[in-house]
Amino acid sequence: MNEGTGYAIEILLVEDNIGDVRLTKEALSEAKVPNRLHVAQDGVAALQFLRKEQPYSDSPHPDLVLLDLNLPKKSGLEVLAQIKQDPVLRTIPVIILTSSNAESDVLKCYDNHANAYVTKPVELEKYFTIVERIDDFWLATARLPASHPQ
Repeated sequence: MNEGTGYAIEILLVEDNIGDVRLTKEALSEAKVPNRLHVAQDGVAALQFLRKEQPYSDSPHPDLVLLDLNLPKKSGLEVLAQIKQDPVLRTIPVIILTSSNAESDVLKCYDNHANAYVTKPVELEKYFTIVERIDDFWLATARLPASHPQ
């Protein structure tokens, strides 16, 4: 539970690969901290979710965003930049979880204030390990900002 608040951590996964969505759900089902995973399959839907725009007017304010870079409609880098420029959203930790290991992508993400950059491993077991490590640090160890509705 988010320290002192008594509720499950709200996670927004922005990912268009259905297989990666399924793997992330499975890995987080074993999480040490209760969580609710929400999925946006493109960059436009992610921003609509975060801003509580239709059809996501009832969406929760996420405590954490897991963001892929290679997305349809709007790239993950564009989504990251818009999150970090928005005073209501910028305190949400954003972890880039992507297949790209290009140094230029790493630099662009940190230039746009990503909180972490993680390259997705190809092997199933290693993917689960990565998600478990995200859980260990971001959900069980780090203190997240208090969630605040828009």
